[in-house]
Amino acid sequence: MFWPMLAVALGFLGIAVLGVLGIKVFLEAQRLGRQVADTTERINRAAEDLENAATTLSRTGGALR
Repeated sequence: MFWPMLAVALGFLGIAVLGVLGIKVFLEAQRLGRQVADTTERINRAAEDLENAATTLSRTGGALR
């Protein structure tokens, strides 16, 4: 009777550990997703700034002609 109860307890413990690890993975994936979104926003902002600087530079170059 001891061994079947031990097997059930260890099985439950294993499922609980997998559940905790699954939650950790889910939370880290969400955190990574937020970081990717923030980085994408920063890259887009930098690209817009670069485009504006290039436009200003081309106008300045055109005015020098």
